[in-house]
Amino acid sequence: MKTVRTACFLFALGACGFCAGPGGRLRAGNDPREVLERIGFDQKLDAQVPLDLPFMDESGKTVALKDYFKNGKPVILALVYHACPMLCGAGQNGLVTCLRAIPYTAGKEFEILTVSFNPAETTMLSAAKKAEYIKSYGRAGAASGWHFLTGDKTSIDALTQAVGYRYVYDPDTKQFAHPSGLVLLTPHGRISRYYYGIEYYPRDIDFGIVEASQNRIGTLTDQVLLYCYRYDPMTGKYGLVIINVLRLAGILTVVALGSFVAVMIRRDVRLRKERLDQTRVLKNG
Repeated sequence: MKTVRTACFLFALGACGFCAGPGGRLRAGNDPREVLERIGFDQKLDAQVPLDLPFMDESGKTVALKDYFKNGKPVILALVYHACPMLCGAGQNGLVTCLRAIPYTAGKEFEILTVSFNPAETTMLSAAKKAEYIKSYGRAGAASGWHFLTGDKTSIDALTQAVGYRYVYDPDTKQFAHPSGLVLLTPHGRISRYYYGIEYYPRDIDFGIVEASQNRIGTLTDQVLLYCYRYDPMTGKYGLVIINVLRLAGILTVVALGSFVAVMIRRDVRLRKERLDQTRVLKNG
């Protein structure tokens, strides 16, 4: 897991083009590994996100996080800054690609909050980004379920600290060193899952939404598959649980054998009845 995180952070630093320098400032040309202690995702599973925090949506309206947790839907949280030269855009594109491959739609079964952690970014910029990604997503009604927020440093710090998101700003380059990933929140604003990187597996997001919704959505097949897969917080992915697969296989075997025995018993009863009926006909004839 350390290797995975290190690779992700090094990619982030390479994309943003700077690294750590003396005195807590980031300067070009230094060893990027020095930054790894200062940026990252500290997992806080089941922690409560402060839902009273004020932000501004892409239209310039003042909102609170709780406004997006009123409909009993899970919420995907993406922390970005829109002026990022590479990483944030790649992460958002990866999210769009993943969302196109799952059966659920933003605004129907879940919500998305893309929140800028740069307090200098404006609602005009977030509106432009929303238009870009909604068009790329291409799902009807998604605009009502994917929200792009900006805020002041106080709200940003409270949110990033609540979900364990650590990043560093360099005033010389006016860029950030930061990790990339998503946080899945329950309908009550508790942290359910973390997903790392810039590419996401549709199966992982699909299962996470079903679980975070407290199984209010999803088919019987989804529930069976969730029994066979377990979320690994170290990788941010779902892995196959062999023991559960064996248990399920055993249950299905018992059900199959039981069904076979029941069919054979019914068949035997039917044949006996037919023989008795034939015997009566012969005797009466």
